[in-house]
Amino acid sequence: MGRSEELRLDPWGATVIHDYEKAMKTFGIKPFYELLDKIENPHSLMKRGVIFGHRDYDTRVLEALKKKEKVALVTGFMPSGKVHFGHKILMDQIIYYQRLGLELFIPIADAEAYAVRKLSRKEVVEYAVTEYVANLIALGLENKKVHIYFQTNYETPYYRLIQMFSRKVTLAELEAIYGRLEPGKIMAALTQAADILHPQLEAFGEYKNIIVPVGIDQDPHIRLVRDLADRFGSELGLERPASTYHRFMTGLDGNKMSSSRPEYAIFLSDPPEIASKKLANAITGGRATAKEQRELGGIPEKCSVYEFYLYHLIKEDASLKAIYDKCRNGEILCGECKAYARELLVKWLRDHQRKLEQAIDKAYKYVDVPEF
Repeated sequence: MGRSEELRLDPWGATVIHDYEKAMKTFGIKPFYELLDKIENPHSLMKRGVIFGHRDYDTRVLEALKKKEKVALVTGFMPSGKVHFGHKILMDQIIYYQRLGLELFIPIADAEAYAVRKLSRKEVVEYAVTEYVANLIALGLENKKVHIYFQTNYETPYYRLIQMFSRKVTLAELEAIYGRLEPGKIMAALTQAADILHPQLEAFGEYKNIIVPVGIDQDPHIRLVRDLADRFGSELGLERPASTYHRFMTGLDGNKMSSSRPEYAIFLSDPPEIASKKLANAITGGRATAKEQRELGGIPEKCSVYEFYLYHLIKEDASLKAIYDKCRNGEILCGECKAYARELLVKWLRDHQRKLEQAIDKAYKYVDVPEF
């Protein structure tokens, strides 16, 4: 298990990546764009470079689908706050893979939220159902070929895996991957390994081809899981999962979007008028003056408003390119650009929140809630 002295990824911290190329080289992640011509209907997040890296996606997913082999998706959420547009990046991918016909395993990391984030059990369960599951349904998740479960409320073979994994990994190896650890984080790491690998067991369908879409800050978990799969290959028949990596959603102040910083995040449950005001105050890639903007053009790559267009608000590539070019050429100023983004955001939120209101009651049919 390798350790990078140049860059450390912290799945529980406020990791901010400014140089994705460096991160990919440091941790041996392959560029995703090399696979685009092999994907029949790539998601817009793939085409636009938001999904930028992978491990074994070509062999574990593309080849398996081509051969009509079973493929499962495993990815989940730690319910430590309200759902924001950064979470939506992953939710959109989940729904994309469901429409491709994959079996979905979606763990709710309530044990991790309780131990690491120090939230009460009541808070964790409420966030999980009324925010995460409900928003997934409102975005289009269907109740078919999907297994949503709480980490504290699942099947016996899953818990057996957690205990067995502890035998073949040392504390030194874990600290080489994660840095200094406490008991709650050690349990969280081993539990996430069981989340990712348990679908390969006979009790859960023997899905040997697994794809795990995550943000790059979660790659420490992926590296641990791949090592554990190797070590339990002969004993349990486990194989390495594939993974993809997507960019972080930038907060409105230029840092990583986070539920713990609500003034700089836009939540899917924000009243549209509040969300619009937040976006009006967002940092952009504009110049210091209107004169400079017209002469030099803006920098959309550094603009959190353009990022909303890129990730969420504009589906048509041609329309997105037109906005990009106008910014780059100085044909549009930030005020005008923000006004259009706010208009699209308000329209999207009003439509989504109508669906969300109906989805909350349905959410309890998708998942069994722990007794305590």
